Amino acid sequence: MALVKFEAAVTALGDALRTRGWRIACAESCTGGLIAAACTAVAGSSDWFERGFVTYSNEAKTDLLGVPAALIAAEGAVSEAVARAMVAGVLARAPVQLAAAVTGIAGPGGAVPGKPVGTVWLAWGTAAGVQAERLQLDGDRGAVREASVSAALARLDEAARP
Repeated sequence: MALVKFEAAVTALGDALRTRGWRIACAESCTGGLIAAACTAVAGSSDWFERGFVTYSNEAKTDLLGVPAALIAAEGAVSEAVARAMVAGVLARAPVQLAAAVTGIAGPGGAVPGKPVGTVWLAWGTAAGVQAERLQLDGDRGAVREASVSAALARLDEAARP
């Protein structure tokens, strides 16, 4: 995936964050660090991008973000509750004002009843509140990951606007 395709979105996000004096961090599962890579591909992102957590395994979600293992067992890693808990974990562990998290099934395997390939939960928010959105994306693994990054950048940009 060419990160240059996200340059305009990242530049707009960075401008909004600079205007507010905010920094962001993200927790990524199915995107494997692509949101962080897209953000840091743009010069000057050190002004507003603080860190990224690649929490691909359930254990990483628990160890690095504090997502309760019981929550993952009850809801599944690809769920609204886990995406929201990932954002809460980022906000608790990074000196940022805005965070995002993504967890999903990029395929080609991994589908379970009620969660087909392309199911992605995206969450984003601040200490004042977290929002979440279920995406049902089409395409192969690369397309699902790319669309997830695009959606995350768009939601972060909306949240960063005063």
